[in-house]
Amino acid sequence: MLVNSHSEESELIQKRPLKEDIFDVLHEKIISGVYKPGDWLRQEDIATQLGVSMTPVREALDLLVSAGLAERVPYRGVRVREMSTKDVVEAYGLRMLLEAIIAQEAARNITPEQVASLERMLEEMKKHDTLKEVSTERQSSREFHSAIAEATKNDLLIKLYAVVANAFPDWLLYEALFRNPELIADSMASTYREHVAIVDALKRGNADQAAQKSIEHLMESGKWLEEHLDIPSELLREKEEQVSSLMKK
Repeated sequence: MLVNSHSEESELIQKRPLKEDIFDVLHEKIISGVYKPGDWLRQEDIATQLGVSMTPVREALDLLVSAGLAERVPYRGVRVREMSTKDVVEAYGLRMLLEAIIAQEAARNITPEQVASLERMLEEMKKHDTLKEVSTERQSSREFHSAIAEATKNDLLIKLYAVVANAFPDWLLYEALFRNPELIADSMASTYREHVAIVDALKRGNADQAAQKSIEHLMESGKWLEEHLDIPSELLREKEEQVSSLMKK
C-alpha cells in the first residue's frame, strides 16, 4: 500500500538511517490524523507497506513510545496513545508548572552559548509555516523546550521534564492544525513570537519574566485544548489558577 501510494516515503527510507526515517513517516501520519488515538501500529503491516525489515520498524516504534505518541500494551503491541479528559488536564497543569520552574532555573544558569543555540533554533523554526512542515515543527519545538530544560543544569528537572513533556498530548494540537489548515500560518507565527519572548527573558536573566512567558505560552495551548479538543474550560482554568497561585508564593 504505502510502497505504491507513497513512493517519496520509500525513497526517503532508502537514503537515510532506517529507524529514524520510519519514525518520521509514522510521526507524520499520527500528527496528520492518518493514525488516530487507539489505532494499532502493527509491526508486520508497517514493514510490508514500507518495504523494509521488521527490526528497524520495531526500533521506530520504540522511538514513538519514547516520544510520547504511542504506548506499548503488554502482549498486544503498540498503539497510538489514547488520553482521557482527566489525563489531558493533569498533563496540562503539570507541564505548565514545570515549564515555569524550568524557565526560572534556566534564567539563572543559562550560558551565552546556550542562548545562541536557542536563537539558532528559533531562526530555523521560523521557516516552518506550511502544512507539510507541521511534523517538523513539533519536533523542533520539543527540542527547543528540552534545550531550555538542559540549561537549568538540574539533572532531576531535566528527567522530570522529559516525562511530563511526553505525557502532554501536543500531537493532538498539531493534528488539529491539519483539520484547520487556514490556522497554520497564524498559529506558527504566534508560537514563534512566544518562543522569542521566552528566550529574550532568559537572555536577560529575568527569572520571573521567563516563568511568566512560559506560562503564557502554555496557556495558548490551553486555548487549543478547549477549542479544538473540547476539553472543558473550567478544568483548564482551574489548573491555570493553581499554577499562577503557586508561582506567586
